Amino acid sequence: MTRNGLIALVAGVLIAIAAGLWISELVIGASEEAQETASSGKARVGGPFTLINQDGETVSEETFRGKYMLIYFGFTFCPDVCPTELGVMSAALDRLGGRAEKVQPIFITIDPERDTPEVMARYVKLFNPRLVGLTGTPEQIADVAKAYHVFYRKAQDESSSEYTMDHSSIVFLMGPDGEYLKLFPPQTPPDKMAEMIESYIE
Repeated sequence: MTRNGLIALVAGVLIAIAAGLWISELVIGASEEAQETASSGKARVGGPFTLINQDGETVSEETFRGKYMLIYFGFTFCPDVCPTELGVMSAALDRLGGRAEKVQPIFITIDPERDTPEVMARYVKLFNPRLVGLTGTPEQIADVAKAYHVFYRKAQDESSSEYTMDHSSIVFLMGPDGEYLKLFPPQTPPDKMAEMIESYIE
């Protein structure tokens, strides 16, 4: 490798590391903001929304009243983070046994341009038969993401002509009345998630 090539390689690695740290700080910041606003009463976490489910039906927060909502924001083209977190949600529900019937798992896309109801329908069934996938217009997605203090942005994938999405990775637990109860940061073990959900159900 030439000297110029080596310099370019090192520079690329440093940029990638810096970008990763920046996204991590955004994720942690979003988690802390959601916790602080929920506990201080200065701002809400969650709220009214109108979206489209994987069957093409219009739903709102009222559709899920009476059940605990376990909500994750992501996108179907996500290579690893989203499948991992959705897998954790599914595993946590499995550990709850019959009590899982009181919990509605929900996956809200932050990439409505590609995540149509048809795409969501194929995707959610890979994780849990009860997982509901929600999409909508870019404006509807922006509104619900803002209500939950979720960060996301479109980012060009330099390795292809496609784009990817940078986003915070947080699982929210909402009560049967739609009120915020708890958030689970990235890499929360399924056992821990199930234990905390069960403590609220009881």
